[in-house]
Parts: sequence; C-alpha cells; structure tokens
Amino acid sequence: MLKIRLKRCGRKSVPSYRVVLMRSQTRRDGKAIEDFGFYNPISKQCVLDRERMTWRLKQGAQMTETVKYLYAVKT
Repeated sequence: MLKIRLKRCGRKSVPSYRVVLMRSQTRRDGKAIEDFGFYNPISKQCVLDRERMTWRLKQGAQMTETVKYLYAVKT
C-alpha cells in the first residue's frame, strides 16, 4: 500500500519534514517514490503540490492523519 506521509530531515532539535509518497512498510527516513513538498513546524511554512497529491490519491494512495491535517488547513 502506498502512503503520503512525512519524512524527517533537518538537524537535531531543528526538525523539518518532506511530504513524500512511500510504501507503508518503508522506514520513516527511507527512500521515497515521489516528493510533494515540505513542512517546517518552526516557521509554520508548508508548501504542497496539491495537484500531484490529488492525482496520487485517485490512484489509491492514502494520507496519514498529519498529512490530512496539513492538506486541509494549509489551503
């Protein structure tokens, strides 16, 4: 199953996340199939490619709860 989820990057105590498409069995920081944007919780900056995410959702991918929130709120 494919999931749209967050992948952590950044330094210790300074997190930032990439919104990516991965298999559900892949570890959190593993190889991503596709990159949709990023989220920085410190500056509250969020950039998403909604068009591409919508296309992947139609193909059967699922979003995690956190990504659903970002998708809905950062419209």
